[in-house]
Amino acid sequence: MSAPSLRAAVATANTKHAGLRRRETLMAYGLLTPMLFGVAAFLLVPIVVLIGLSFAEWDILRPMQWVGFDNWVKSATDPAVWRSLGVTALFVVLVVPVQVAVGLWLATMLVRNLPGSAAVRTILVLPWVCAPVVLGIVWQWIFSYQGVINTLADARIPWLTSEATALPIVAFVQAWSQVGYVSLFFMAGLSNIPDAVVEAARIDGASERQIFWRIKLPLLKPTMFFVTVTGIIAAFQSFDLVYRLSPNGGPGGTTDLIAARIYSQAIPNANVGEAAVLALILFATLIIVTLVQNAYFSRSTTYDR
Repeated sequence: MSAPSLRAAVATANTKHAGLRRRETLMAYGLLTPMLFGVAAFLLVPIVVLIGLSFAEWDILRPMQWVGFDNWVKSATDPAVWRSLGVTALFVVLVVPVQVAVGLWLATMLVRNLPGSAAVRTILVLPWVCAPVVLGIVWQWIFSYQGVINTLADARIPWLTSEATALPIVAFVQAWSQVGYVSLFFMAGLSNIPDAVVEAARIDGASERQIFWRIKLPLLKPTMFFVTVTGIIAAFQSFDLVYRLSPNGGPGGTTDLIAARIYSQAIPNANVGEAAVLALILFATLIIVTLVQNAYFSRSTTYDR
């Protein structure tokens, strides 16, 4: 084949290849269009709307008025907002370590397939699938002044109306509602650890405690990352369960979580602008926390790498 013919053949092949790649790209975007539409409609558009509302004063009934950075300045200088952020941070610290630790312990028990494990798994997941408002009503009945706990203990302890106990009780209920969810993911992670790795450690004389701390726990770091991130996000966004247990910020504002403050600013106070600012602050906080966790866990070595 002569040189001109060879060049023509190569050019034709490149044209066909480019056309095939173009059709594949168009098909891929066509298949992704429904998902991209959902992301734009339910994620990007609300964020843009929130940003716009944060620079406006609007009570839903009257026309919107642009006020510049007034809402941001008010929120930044409002002691109640900073107190709410502090309460939320403390709430997250109380909730997430407990639910992760208890969920991991339960997973190590259930993964052994002891008698009754299937029933226990079903019971554990029930609080997670139940409506938070219903759980709040049940636990309020349990911890009320004349509730089950005080009746059984023959005491009159104000569990939900005392500044010393309101937040720990609310954090306990939140952690309890998420433990089953966490334990199921840890069970999946433990089941995916190669048996050969564990057996090799046993042959080398490692105890069960050493196998857990030196082998299983490091290999569970991808699962740990997932349940920690989702747990922190759920705790930061916790509203209905906490609001039903301890409404209006609780005694002395001890349960005034940021999600409840967003609601109170937007609905009862009809201050949509400041509520939008608080929502954006919460959104930015969750992004920062997630990125920090991702940076920490990405340095870990896992069995699938």
